[in-house]
Amino acid sequence: MREYKPTSLADQVFERLENDIIMGTIPRGEVLTELKLVELLGVSRTPIREALRRLEQERLIQDTGKGSLVLGITEDDLLDIMNIREQIEGLASYYATVNMTDEGRKELTHIVDLQEFYFTKGDMERLRQADDLFHDAICQLSRRHVIEDTLVPLLRKTRRFRRISMNDPNRIVNTQAEHRRIYDAMMAGDADLAKQLTTEHITQAKAHMIGGLKHNG
Repeated sequence: MREYKPTSLADQVFERLENDIIMGTIPRGEVLTELKLVELLGVSRTPIREALRRLEQERLIQDTGKGSLVLGITEDDLLDIMNIREQIEGLASYYATVNMTDEGRKELTHIVDLQEFYFTKGDMERLRQADDLFHDAICQLSRRHVIEDTLVPLLRKTRRFRRISMNDPNRIVNTQAEHRRIYDAMMAGDADLAKQLTTEHITQAKAHMIGGLKHNG
C-alpha cells in the first residue's frame, strides 16, 4: 500500500501555481509578484517564496528583479519532454510488469475499467483524469525511483497537452485501444511487449500533443 505524506502549505501553493501555469490559467508572459500572490491565494509570503523558488528550478518562471516572468512550456520544451518520455516510459512499463504485485494488478485493472466506463458514458473530463491515473500508476508500479523521479514531473508538465490531444475523437478511441494493449501485455507478464507498446503509444501521443500546441498555443 502506498504511503501518503502530509502536504505543507508551501507544497500546496507550489502545486496550485504549477498547475495554473501548465494548464494556461496563468498565461506565458504574465509577471507574478509576491504581493499579487498573497492577495490571490490568501497566504503569507513565506510559502509563496518557497513555491516561486521551486517554480524557478522547474524553469516555469524566471526572476526579473521586478517579479517572476511566467515562461510556461514552449513547443521546444514539449518536444524535449516527449522525446524523453519516448525513451524511458517504456522502461517504466517494463519494470512495472516485472515487479507487478496482486495489489498493483487490482489498481491497474480498476483504472482501465474506469477508463472504459467513462469512455462509454462520454464523460471526457473523468476520462482525461483516468488517463492521468494510468500513466502515473505505471510509473509508480515500476518501483524504480530514478525512473519515477524523472517521469512524474514530466507527466505533470504534459497534462494540459494530453488533454488537448484528447479533444480529437479519433485520438480518444486510439488511446483507449493502446492503453488496453499495454494493460493486456502487463497482465500477461510480457514485459518486453509492454515496453514496446508503451513506446509506440508515447510516439503517437507526441504527434498529437505537438499538433495541439501549434493550434492552441
